[in-house]
Formats: sequence, structure tokens, C-alpha cells
Amino acid sequence: MELVITEKPSVAQSIAQVIGATQRCDGYLKGSGYIVSWCVGHLVTMSYPDRYDEKYRQWRFDTIPFIPQEFKYEVIESVKKQFQIVSALLNRKDVHTIYVCTDSGREGEYIYRLVDQMAQVPDTKTKRRVWIDSQTEEEILRGIREAKDLSEYDNLSDAAYLRAKEDYLM
Repeated sequence: MELVITEKPSVAQSIAQVIGATQRCDGYLKGSGYIVSWCVGHLVTMSYPDRYDEKYRQWRFDTIPFIPQEFKYEVIESVKKQFQIVSALLNRKDVHTIYVCTDSGREGEYIYRLVDQMAQVPDTKTKRRVWIDSQTEEEILRGIREAKDLSEYDNLSDAAYLRAKEDYLM
């Protein structure tokens, strides 16, 4: 099976229609050897300071600046069910290739990488980045056909993580 992960349900539906994944399931579509699911935007976020230590629950001058040695992440409670669905799909034994179809750019890359990190997806799976400019049938098929190894986008991912950390610290 090949798994397609999008950022939004509407994009998932467009891609699924093109590749023949028309059978509806809870949180994904499947068919023609594909599974298509979505992240509903962000599924994972950086943890609030009080997750590091209860003393950070209220801002006080004696506890700032707060600069963690290692940043913590957690699944957003309101979308936990969809995270569990996506995580289970990413880790299915019969899924051998993952097509990352989140929005083309730093934020889309960050959304997928956080999910991949939290779901602890094994490195043994093939992960390919689909970079498309529109949702036309031709562009979707071209994007899948020309998908590059996800590692080619590691610099974009690094930039996304750094930007998020910078925003968090500010």
C-alpha cells in the first residue's frame, strides 16, 4: 500500500479522486492500492512551559526567560482522534511508501515532520515529498510521479523547526 498524507481534508479528497481512492473510512479514504489521509492542519504542537515544570504555569519575572534545553511536543487534544488515525496508518506494516502532500512550503513541511516524529514512523519506510502548485489532475499525477525523497527537504524542515522555536521563545 502507498499512503498519501495531506494537510487538509479537501486536498485529500482531490488527490484521492485522481488516484482512485474512493472508499470512505473513518479519517481516510482508500482504493487502487492507496490510502489517503489528512492532518486537519496541525495535529502536534510545542508544549506549553508548564509541561516542563509547574512553576511556569504563571509568568513571573523570576522564571523568565524560559529557554528549554530540549523542546517538547504533544498531540493537540481537539484533534487527537485524527492523529491516532494518521499515526496508525503511518505505522501499518503493509504501507511501504508515504507520499507527503502537505502544503508546499516551510509550514507544510513542519506539519508533516511533527506528525512523523510523534508517530515514531520507522526509517525503513520510503518517504517521498510531493511538491505541487495546484490540485488539477495533471499536477497531482506529475507531483506523485516526480516525488523526491523526503530527505531532500531536510533543510526546509530544519528552517521550519527553527522558526517555530524562535516564535516559541519570543
